[in-house]
Amino acid sequence: MKNFSFIIAAGGQGTRFGGKKQFMTLGGRELWRWSAENAAALDSVKEIILVIPQGDTLNPSWNIATPLLVVNGGSERALSVLNGLNAASCDYVMVHDAARPFATPELFRRLSEAVSGDAGVVPVLPVSDALKRIEDGEVSCVEREGLYITQTPQVFPRLKLIEAVKKFPSSKDEAEAWKKSGHVLRSVEGERMNFKATLKEDMTIARALTERKVTRTGLGWDIHRLVPDRKLILGGVKIESPLGLLGHSDADVLTHALMDAVLGGAGLPDIGNLFPASDERFKGADSLVLMREVMRLVEAEGWTVEFADAVITAQVPRLNKYRDEIIGRLSEFFPVNIKFKSAEELDDSGHGLCMTCRAVATLGKVIEW
Repeated sequence: MKNFSFIIAAGGQGTRFGGKKQFMTLGGRELWRWSAENAAALDSVKEIILVIPQGDTLNPSWNIATPLLVVNGGSERALSVLNGLNAASCDYVMVHDAARPFATPELFRRLSEAVSGDAGVVPVLPVSDALKRIEDGEVSCVEREGLYITQTPQVFPRLKLIEAVKKFPSSKDEAEAWKKSGHVLRSVEGERMNFKATLKEDMTIARALTERKVTRTGLGWDIHRLVPDRKLILGGVKIESPLGLLGHSDADVLTHALMDAVLGGAGLPDIGNLFPASDERFKGADSLVLMREVMRLVEAEGWTVEFADAVITAQVPRLNKYRDEIIGRLSEFFPVNIKFKSAEELDDSGHGLCMTCRAVATLGKVIEW
């Protein structure tokens, strides 16, 4: 049986993309891991060589039995591939672009069966679009019959490929260097899904194929009595008032309702369970400090708060002049809107005995299909 080193070319700087896309996350995994894990599923792949950008360092977690070796690339693709080839130890190599996450083990098998000691092999697909050539502003038609696009991985005997890449380092890919060296090049049918994420639009397509967004809404409600000799705190902002809200903590009715809305959307216990009034640690607590803990818990579950809206019902004092300051403080955590309403003397809040707050929060989480 032929043994293969699987070389992942991840040494590019992502100039066209605007960043090192090979290390971006797709469906919860870095882009390069998709092909690495698929390759590791083959018994014939004995090692994986990850070639990273020149000067970078990377020590990825890797819990798969197939060994993973990380090496630095060079200033150009050919030099990066050459570093990977020199680090490899098997008789045959598969050289694959890190930015092609959807190549399947079945494609790898077809390639491994077609390669030999005298012939390299590449996956190809027939050109399906109409082709045009533009020269000096003039458009002419190009026949697409017999034209194919080349994909990766490209598979070769390792030592012969080293010689070819050294001899023709300016080649666009390994297959070109191989052919220029006079070797036989064969092909197998490629895969339409094995596209390369060259531009940001390509990553948008890749994410649409691998991820879906779950959206949930949480509801929060809180009430506190208004009493003398207490500070009135709303959204972390001190409000000038002869009356303040009574509670075990700072009784910030707005922040409390928002916290419960956020926790509800994430399916977590409410603040009464997380910060009980029976616990002296929370006596007089700053509710914005508690909000930071709430956000830590919610984000640990993978949720992002996309927006929150709240309504405070209070007869006194007048609050609208504090709106921008309150929103500014709470926007440290997530986008938020605040409204103030009067109960028109119809209930306890309308008679200045208490304040109530209702809040809703929209949370999102990206999960893999």
